[in-house]
Amino acid sequence: MQKASTRPIWSGSINFGLVTIPVRLFTAVREQNVHFRSLHDQDKVPLKQKMYCPADGKEVHREHIVKGYEIAKDQFVVISQEDLEKAAPKSTKAIEIQDFVDLEEIDPLYFDRPYYVAPKPEGAKPYKLLLEAMEKKKKVGIAKVVMWTKEYLCALRPMDGVLCLETMHFNDEVVDKDSVVPTEGKARIDEREMKVAQQLIDSLTTKFKPEKYHDEFREKIMEIVERKAAGEEVVTRPEEEDRPRKATNLIAALEASLAKARPQGTKARRRKSA
Repeated sequence: MQKASTRPIWSGSINFGLVTIPVRLFTAVREQNVHFRSLHDQDKVPLKQKMYCPADGKEVHREHIVKGYEIAKDQFVVISQEDLEKAAPKSTKAIEIQDFVDLEEIDPLYFDRPYYVAPKPEGAKPYKLLLEAMEKKKKVGIAKVVMWTKEYLCALRPMDGVLCLETMHFNDEVVDKDSVVPTEGKARIDEREMKVAQQLIDSLTTKFKPEKYHDEFREKIMEIVERKAAGEEVVTRPEEEDRPRKATNLIAALEASLAKARPQGTKARRRKSA
C-alpha cells in the first residue's frame, strides 16, 4: 500500500441540507502501469508526433485545429470553444448530497475511481458527525460534484473511520448484461454438480489479503529495466504457453479440482483450529 500524497486534488465542501463541511479530496488509488516512450531505433531519440491533413499531406498547426463530432461516416459537426463553455456545468466547490441509499443497492459495476475525503480544520466536528451518522444508519450519500470542468456522479461512503468519495458511471454508460449474456435456455445443473462446486469454493475460501496479489508482468519488466540499466545482458527463456484444454466431463473436472485444492484447504483449517 502506497503513502498518501500530501497535496489535495480538489478543495471545497460537502453540502447536505443546511450543513456545510469544508473538505479536501486526496487520491486513494495511484495505478502503477509500465509506460514506454517511442524511440528512433538508430539514435534512441524520443519521437514526436505531428498532426497532418491526409487530404494535402501538410502539417496542421494548432491554431487551425477544431473539434468535430462525427454524426455519420465522415460527416462531422464542428463544436467551438464557445459551445463547450455554454454546455459546461456550473463551476461549484461543493459535493451536493442528493439522496442516501443502502450500499448493497449499488452494483460495484457503477463505481469508477475512489478518493479520500479529509476535513479542513474548521470542518472536523461536522465531518465526524456526518461520518458517524452514516455509519450508524449504514447509508451511502449519492451526490454530484464538478471537478476539472466535468460533472461527476459520486457515492460518499464511510470506510474505516473516514469518508471515501467514489466517482460513478451514469446509468446510460453501463452496458445491459442481457444484451451480451443471454438468460434464455439456461443449462440444467444437477445436485451432485452443485454440491461438488460448492465444496470446491469452500476449499479455496480464505480472508482477502490484498498484499498477496502482485502485478507479475510489471515486476518482471522493472527487473529487466534495472538489470539493463546496470549494464547487464538480459537473456530469458520464454515460458511455455498453456495448451488449450479440451472439453472435459464437468463433474470429473470439478472433482479433480477439488482433490487438487483440498490438501491446501485442509492444512489451512488445521492451522486455524490449532
